[in-house]
Amino acid sequence: MREITTVSQVNQFIKNMFAREYALQDISVKGEISNCKYHSSGHIYFTIKDRSSQLSCVMFASRRSSLDFRMAEGQSVVVTGDISVYQRDGKYQMYAASVVKEGVGALYEEYDRLKKRLLAEGLFDEGRKKRIPRYAGKIGVVTAQTGAVIQDICNVSRRRNPYVQILLYPARVQGEGAHETIIRGIRYFEKTDVDTIIIGRGGGSIEDLWEFNHEALARAIAECGKPIISAVGHETDTTIADFAADLRAPTPSAAAELAVYQYQDLQMELEEYAHALFLHMSNYLEMRRIRLNQYRAILGYSSPKDLIAQKRLYLGEWEDKLRLLMEQKLTSAKHQMSLYIEELKGLSPLQKLQAGYGYVSREDGTQVRSVGEMEKGERLSLTMRDGRAVVRVEYVESISEK
Repeated sequence: MREITTVSQVNQFIKNMFAREYALQDISVKGEISNCKYHSSGHIYFTIKDRSSQLSCVMFASRRSSLDFRMAEGQSVVVTGDISVYQRDGKYQMYAASVVKEGVGALYEEYDRLKKRLLAEGLFDEGRKKRIPRYAGKIGVVTAQTGAVIQDICNVSRRRNPYVQILLYPARVQGEGAHETIIRGIRYFEKTDVDTIIIGRGGGSIEDLWEFNHEALARAIAECGKPIISAVGHETDTTIADFAADLRAPTPSAAAELAVYQYQDLQMELEEYAHALFLHMSNYLEMRRIRLNQYRAILGYSSPKDLIAQKRLYLGEWEDKLRLLMEQKLTSAKHQMSLYIEELKGLSPLQKLQAGYGYVSREDGTQVRSVGEMEKGERLSLTMRDGRAVVRVEYVESISEK
C-alpha cells in the first residue's frame, strides 16, 4: 500500500526545505508596511508589500531591541531575517531580525498627492457637504452582499428603529475595479427616494482599502445629490472617500447609528414636547382667562347696560326727591291758599250779606259806597242775602254832619 503522510509531516518537510535554502536565510526584503499590530506579548505582526505581492512578517519581542522607531502603516522599510514555515498553520513568513525605516511608501505618496490636490480644489470643503437627514425613512447601502457590513448595519438599524427600510446595492469593495461598482451603486441610489446613502466595508490593510482612494470615486461622492456617509475600515483607517463624503463614520455600525434615528428616543422626545406644550397651553389659557376676567370687570364698569341701570337708580332717586318737593310745595300752597281763602272770606260781600248786611247799587249796577253819593228821590237796588229790592231815597243824612 502507498504510504500515508500526516499534515504535520508535510509541513515539517516543507519547513526543512526552507531551512536548507541558503537564499532564504539572512535575506533583506524591501517593502511597504501594512496591517501592523503590536501584540500584548511584545511580538510585532506586520506585512510588507509592493504593487503586486505581500509577505507576512513577525518580529519576536526578543528582537525588538534593535528597532529604533515605531512601525506604522505606509512606511517603506527593509526587513532582514529568515523566511521559514509556521508549521502549525502551514504558512510561510519572514522572521524579522531587524527592520530599517527607508521612507514613506509609494502607495502613501500617491494617496497624499491625491488628497492634497483634491483638498486644494475644494472637494473636501465643509461648505459643500450636505446635512444628514435626522429622520430617514429609507437608507441605501453600497457594500458587499456577503460581508459583515450589511449585517452590522441591519442589526443596528433594527435595534434603533425597525421602521427604517435598508436597501442594498451589492458592490465589490476590494480588488481592481471595485471602485467602479461602488460608483454605480451611488448613481443608482441617487435616482431613488432614499434619504441617505452609506458606502463602506470592514477593516483591512491599505491595499485592501485602496479602491476607496480613487479620484473617480471621490468625485462621484462629491457630485451626488444625496447625502453620503462613508464607513470604510476601522476608526484608524482614513481614505479619500472619507474626506469627500458628507459625513465620516469610524465603523459601519457607527454609520448606521448616525443614519438611523432612535425610535424610542423620538417617542420620549415627542411625549416630552407634548407635555411641555400642554403645560404651556394651560398656563397660556389660565393667563388669558385671568386677563379676560379683568377685561370683563373693566367692561362692566363702563358697560352701557350698567350705566343705564345706574342712571335709572339716580332717576328714581331724583323722582322721589321731586315728588317729595312737589308734595311739600303743594302742601305749602294749600296752606297758603287756605289763608288766602280765609282772607277772601273776610273781604267777600257774600259773607257780609250772610251777616245781615246789604249791597246798594244804582240800577245800572254802579255800587254806592257812601250816603254822600245818594240823592233824594233816587231809585236804588238793595241786594240782601236772600234777594233784591228796589227802593227810593226819601231822606239822606250823613253821620259826619252831626
